[in-house]
Amino acid sequence: MRPKKHETTKEGDLFRARLDQIINMKHELVQLGGKIDWAWIDGQIAPLYSDKGRPGIESRFVIGLLLLKHMFGLSDEGVCERWVYDPYFQHFTGETFFQHSFPHERSDLSHWRKRLGDKLDLLLAESLRRAHDSGALRTRDLARVTVDTTVQPKNIAFPTDAKLLHAAIRGLNRLARRHSVRLRQSYLRVSKQAAMMAGRYAHAKQFNRHHREVRFLRTRLGRLIRDIRRKTAGREPVKAAFESPLSRASQIRSQRQRQRGWKLYSFHAPEVECIGKGKARAPSHGELQVKCIASG
Repeated sequence: MRPKKHETTKEGDLFRARLDQIINMKHELVQLGGKIDWAWIDGQIAPLYSDKGRPGIESRFVIGLLLLKHMFGLSDEGVCERWVYDPYFQHFTGETFFQHSFPHERSDLSHWRKRLGDKLDLLLAESLRRAHDSGALRTRDLARVTVDTTVQPKNIAFPTDAKLLHAAIRGLNRLARRHSVRLRQSYLRVSKQAAMMAGRYAHAKQFNRHHREVRFLRTRLGRLIRDIRRKTAGREPVKAAFESPLSRASQIRSQRQRQRGWKLYSFHAPEVECIGKGKARAPSHGELQVKCIASG
C-alpha cells in the first residue's frame, strides 16, 4: 500500500527536544532538505504501490537515506549506522525528534531499490541537481564516485573446455543459418554428445576418456572454422559478419586449461573476465576455482 505522506508538526514533547531546536538550521543538509520537492517525489512513487495492504515506509525516509548514501559514499550498513547518531541525517529524512535506534531494517533499502527500478536514477538525479543548485553539493564532491554493488547474475556457464568448444560450434551454426551459409556438416549432434560425455568422464575421474572427447570437439570446431572460411571467401559482407565470431572460435580452440595469460571464457560474451579466489592479481590454479564476472 502507498506510504502515508510525511507531515511536519510544530508540537513539542515534554521530555524530548525537537531536532530543529538543537541543530544548526543553516547546515547544508537542513538547507537541502527544505529545497527538495518531497511531494513531487511521493507522486512519482505512488503508482508503484497498490491500494491494499499495509502502508509502506515513508518515501522521504527511504529516498533521503539513498541520497545521503550517494552523497557521502556510504554503504547500506554505513548510512543506517550513521543515521542513529547523526541528528542532521535524521532531520534530513523527516524526523521531528531524535531517535536512538534505527526504525526499520537495513534490507528495506534493497527492497526499495528493486521496487523503484529505473525511477531511482530519476529521483536521485533530481535530488542531486537541487543539491548542487543550492550549494549543499559542491562540484568537487562529484570528482570521486563510490560504487556499492552486489553480485549481478549473468548468463555464463561454468567455463570448461568442453562447454566452450560446444558453445562455439553452436554459435557458428546459428550465424551460418542467419546468413544462409550452407555448411558441409554442422557437427551439432556429435558435439552435443561429446560435450555431455566429457562432463561425465571428468566427474568419474576418467581423464583419458575426457581428453579424448575434448580433442574430438577441437577437431570438429577446426573443421567448421575452415569450412566457413571457404564458403565466405569472396563474399565481403558475410565475411565481415563472421570475422569476430571466427576469431573467438579460434581462440577457444587454441587455448588450454592451465595456460597463462588472456583467455576467452564465453563465446557469446567475450567481455567476461575471470578472477581466482576473488583476487585479480592471483591467477587461478585450476578451472574449479574460477569465478566469472562481467567487466564494465
